[in-house]
Amino acid sequence: MGFQLNTVEPEKNKSEKFDIDSLLKKEISLFGTSFSNKKKEAFYTELSVLLQAGLELKDALELIEKQQKKEVDKKIIKTLVEELIKGKNFSRALELQKHFSKYEYFSIQIGEKTGTLTKVIQELGDFFKKKNDQQRMVMNALSYPIIILSTAFLAVLFMLQFVVPMFADIFKQNNVELPWITKQIISVSNFFQAYYWVLIILFLSVFVFLKISRDKLWYQKLTTRITLKIPFVGEFIRKIKMAQFTQAITLLVSAKVPLLNGIQLTQKMISFYPLQVALKKVEETILVGKSLSESLNEHTIFDAKMVSLIKVAEETNQNEVIFERLTEQYNKDIEYKSKMLSSTLEPLIILILGSVVAVILIAMYIPMFKLSTVIG
Repeated sequence: MGFQLNTVEPEKNKSEKFDIDSLLKKEISLFGTSFSNKKKEAFYTELSVLLQAGLELKDALELIEKQQKKEVDKKIIKTLVEELIKGKNFSRALELQKHFSKYEYFSIQIGEKTGTLTKVIQELGDFFKKKNDQQRMVMNALSYPIIILSTAFLAVLFMLQFVVPMFADIFKQNNVELPWITKQIISVSNFFQAYYWVLIILFLSVFVFLKISRDKLWYQKLTTRITLKIPFVGEFIRKIKMAQFTQAITLLVSAKVPLLNGIQLTQKMISFYPLQVALKKVEETILVGKSLSESLNEHTIFDAKMVSLIKVAEETNQNEVIFERLTEQYNKDIEYKSKMLSSTLEPLIILILGSVVAVILIAMYIPMFKLSTVIG
């Protein structure tokens, strides 16, 4: 069954934050107003169960609305029901809501046009479940190193702000000749005390700059180029993007969407510059007659294992099964690499920050030995 993708037009200068940056930044809401990925998982899962039980779409949404605890979530679902009552279809109702992405809109639209709406909704629930699992793995890998880093950083700041000046006063009162390393530490401490507000403004400026620039093409090119070159971290991020890619194709193929249309949609759903560029070229080569495996093989972002399995899928007409298996394999790799990342970062951070603290302490205690000699 074919599906014409004539309504799908890329919006210029916009980026769907469907990546690790979105998971850690965009989905965070201080006031709980974001319809997060976790809520979407529950929403689509419950909706698919109710539809499979024989309820009409409007009745199922009304039932889910009553189960919501937060007023803002009730309002979102109530708005969907109101749009259905006005005569709009479900995909259009989602499109009018800022809380839902193009990925969800086009997936639901495909389900409506192909008569597989219930299956697509079920697949969306699985999609967000796997996405949330990826988020948890990433957060588990980074949470402990971040805590260690933050604690040690605050300890260093405390020493520069209070401990070092105290020692500096003692040395000055007793006219102790200071070694080079001690002078440098005291200079850093004095600079921090005098210009700490500049550092705070600089930090906030960088944060705002990154927030504004993250949708810019030049920023995506630069950050992805740098990130992918970082040992271990670059490969970890690439695996996450590959899992999102195969996961998206699995959902679309299960909805009987032609593979080329699935490639076109996935370009707009995963905001990762190298993958978007590669998929654009893959689309062009498929249009001139090459197979998907041949097209993917021309780009280094796709590994040989994926290309080989997709070639098998083309020969056996088992695209959905193969892409689902690829998603499972990538998710297992992500879980393994997240544990490796955590176990690698922890001792590295402890070693680096422990060395910084040790240098400060040594710099302060060397003059103390000289002072004790003078006093003695």
